[in-house]
Amino acid sequence: MKIFPTKFFSLAFLSALSFANAQFRLSDEKATQETQNLYQNLAKAQKKGYFIGHQDDLAYGVYWKYQQGRSDVKEVVKDHPAVYGWELGDLELGKAENLDGVPFGKMKEFIKEGYRRGGIITISWHSNNPITGGNAWDFSNTSIKSILKGGDKHSVFLSYLDKVADFLADLKDDKGIPIPILWRPFHEHTGTWFWWGVKSASDEEYKELYRFSLDYLKNEKKLHNLISVYNTSVEYTTPEEFLKRYPGDTYIDMMSFDAYQRGSVDEGKKFAEKLDVLISAMNQAAEKHNKISAIGEIGYNQIPDSEWFTKVLKPVFDKHTFSYVLFWRNAGFKPGNNEVEYYLPFKGHPSEKDFFKFYKDKKTLFEKEAGKMNLYK
Repeated sequence: MKIFPTKFFSLAFLSALSFANAQFRLSDEKATQETQNLYQNLAKAQKKGYFIGHQDDLAYGVYWKYQQGRSDVKEVVKDHPAVYGWELGDLELGKAENLDGVPFGKMKEFIKEGYRRGGIITISWHSNNPITGGNAWDFSNTSIKSILKGGDKHSVFLSYLDKVADFLADLKDDKGIPIPILWRPFHEHTGTWFWWGVKSASDEEYKELYRFSLDYLKNEKKLHNLISVYNTSVEYTTPEEFLKRYPGDTYIDMMSFDAYQRGSVDEGKKFAEKLDVLISAMNQAAEKHNKISAIGEIGYNQIPDSEWFTKVLKPVFDKHTFSYVLFWRNAGFKPGNNEVEYYLPFKGHPSEKDFFKFYKDKKTLFEKEAGKMNLYK
């Protein structure tokens, strides 16, 4: 793949200027006031910088689990992330824990805790395959049409959506007001690894799946606290490629992608160039459709580059405008595959000082900053 950093720098600069003056409007005309306020404030905050998020931040860290008040991020920078990422996979099967072992009861408590401090909540859903009964990564013998209206697995899919809707409906603050959610289902859909991905779902089938699911949650289940997030993987270099499976402006509020650095530290320059192209193309698409942009997931497992945050990410991020970036989870040791997984430093990690420098940068917005902004008012 050819990279054209100079060309994309110019486009990024123009996009940043356009974003600063854009007017944003939620796709759901019945959205709660708090949801509307969050959306507008996310747009305004882009002029100042970008919120920092972390998956499962309050649930566990590299060396701990379910210890009240702990957070790997807070122990490094004395502040919580502004964005909390959570995952609903396996909820649709009626299980008590998600696919990563987080109890759904505790998850609700963590969501309410983060929201109470002024944090932002985003939720993804690695849905099991309603057609085969396999997991999210089972794309064998899959026809999306069979779970849509008239399909022989439609009732199974509805039962999945019902359980998701019940969980989302239960997310309310201390006054009983629905907590706004950045809803990011069927993510990384341009990849080949999920049953909703390009191997088993055509572009039109994916769009229909997304539209039906969101319509059901909003219109049938009366959930009007969802900010809908379109999310791709890295298989694009142009706005047109990014939007190939786009469900439409009446269904999408935000645009995002997921990207991870792999391999050796020496790959950092190549990853930065790729990241520049991805953000540029996404922002061009977002500008055209008047949507807010974000980075849905990012990371470099175990962070072997001790200056990765300030030397690889920051120079690219400084060239662009977007609302938030979510770093993936600090799972620690995973006995199932004998691997260690984490994407943000913990106390004593070699990249701890670099992440603190990243925290001190004027464009990185953590929870203390988010709380001062009163994002829901």
